[in-house]
Amino acid sequence: MTPPVVLRPYVAVVGPGAPPARVADELEASASDVGRLLAEGGAVLVCGGMGGVMAAAARGAQEAGGMTVGILPGTDHRSANPWIVVAVPTGLGEARNALVVRCAHSVVAVGGEYGTLSEIALALKLDTPVVGLGTWRMWRDDGTEDDGIAPVDTPGAAAELALALAAARLGA
Repeated sequence: MTPPVVLRPYVAVVGPGAPPARVADELEASASDVGRLLAEGGAVLVCGGMGGVMAAAARGAQEAGGMTVGILPGTDHRSANPWIVVAVPTGLGEARNALVVRCAHSVVAVGGEYGTLSEIALALKLDTPVVGLGTWRMWRDDGTEDDGIAPVDTPGAAAELALALAAARLGA
C-alpha cells in the first residue's frame, strides 16, 4: 500500500534583492526571522533564490533546519544564494516571479521594490493570499484601500498568518 502524500505548506517570501541601504539591515533581519519561523512551522520556503530579502529569508529557514527552494532568473544553479537547498534555474529573468508565487500556498512580502510589486500583483490575481510586512499598499479608484494584502507589523505575525493561510488552502 502506498502511504498518503502529506503536502507541506509552501510559503513564498518576496522582497528586494538589493534593498535600499537605509532599510537593508531592518528588512534582512525581518526576512531572516520570517524564514526561521516558517521553517519552525513546517513550511517549505520558496523565493527568487538571489540576494537581499531572498537570501536573508533562506538563511533564517536553513538555520532552523528548513527546506528552501530558489526559483532563479538565470540558467546557472550556482547563482543561487548559499542558503538555497533546491535551486531551479529558469532562464526567464524577472518572469520567474510568476513561478515563485504560482507554487506558493501563501506569500509574505517583506519590504519591496517593483519586482516585489509584480509578485504581489500576480499572487493576488491567482487568489494566493499575501501577507505584507512593511510592503506596498494598494488603493482602489474610489480611494478605499484594497484589502488584498494583509498588513502585519512583526515577523512573528507575518509567519503565523502566512502559515495559517497556507494551511487553509491545503485544507488542513
